[in-house]
Amino acid sequence: MAARSIASLSLGFGLVSIPVKLYSATESSSAVRFNLLSKDGSRVKQQYISEKDQSVVPRSEMVKGYEFEKDRYVIFAPEELKALEEGGSHLIDIVSFIPEKAVDPIYFDKAYFLAPDKRGGKPYNLLKAAMQESGRCALARWAWKSKQYVVQVRANDDGLVLQQLLFADEVRSQKDLDIEQLPPPSAAELKLALQLIDQISADEYDPTLFEDEEKKRILAAIDAKIAGEEVVAVEHPEDAPGAQVIDLTEMLRASLGRTAKPAAKPGARQPAAVQSKGAKRAPRAAKEAEPAPARARMKK
Repeated sequence: MAARSIASLSLGFGLVSIPVKLYSATESSSAVRFNLLSKDGSRVKQQYISEKDQSVVPRSEMVKGYEFEKDRYVIFAPEELKALEEGGSHLIDIVSFIPEKAVDPIYFDKAYFLAPDKRGGKPYNLLKAAMQESGRCALARWAWKSKQYVVQVRANDDGLVLQQLLFADEVRSQKDLDIEQLPPPSAAELKLALQLIDQISADEYDPTLFEDEEKKRILAAIDAKIAGEEVVAVEHPEDAPGAQVIDLTEMLRASLGRTAKPAAKPGARQPAAVQSKGAKRAPRAAKEAEPAPARARMKK
């Protein structure tokens, strides 16, 4: 299915206005969801109760309001709220160009793709080529759905990416954590640590090498539960209280002696153990050989 644009905007580059379309760059993977039920297994539903008379208020009778004084609200009709959201400027106004690595990723919020709209192809590709040649990205202002954003516009081989940035007061400071300041590590420790980094280094990030192992583990446990088995917590030795590194140098040497694990399965934990009620735990291989049909999970 072809991607659908979210909005038609203009990207301001000096006196040049580049017509662009906005597209979502990401989508969250569906998480495993559990339903709230009563103890007899029937569904429960959420209700909104009026503070005034304790009556149930259906969604069709709800309105939105802004509290301008204690317990005093100004009410907005749906069309007024829509007008407020659509009242922002459709211009992404570039204010400066900075080195492409100048923004700390901690400020990154949601990402979008920008594609040229009608008659926007030539200036769009000119801006993309100029940013790639200069090694710089753009900082811009953008108003979207009743909120002002500072955004980064960066270029890659495929096009332009618009990255919403958090404001300074939206990012917490690590200085508030009172992290203990210790003397620098010894030369021997630093050398071993650098060797370990070199041993398991890669030249690039390949997102296809990673998958959601926790989701797979939970779905396997759900299949076992559907088959009538009991979910049993698995102990993780690394989480045991009191565990500590006695000799840092020896631990680093031991780490270097281990064979690096394939990048395709980075540190995945094993699925939760399951066992039949009143029976001894079966071998894990046997448990994973015949999972319950995935279709059964979809039943509500």
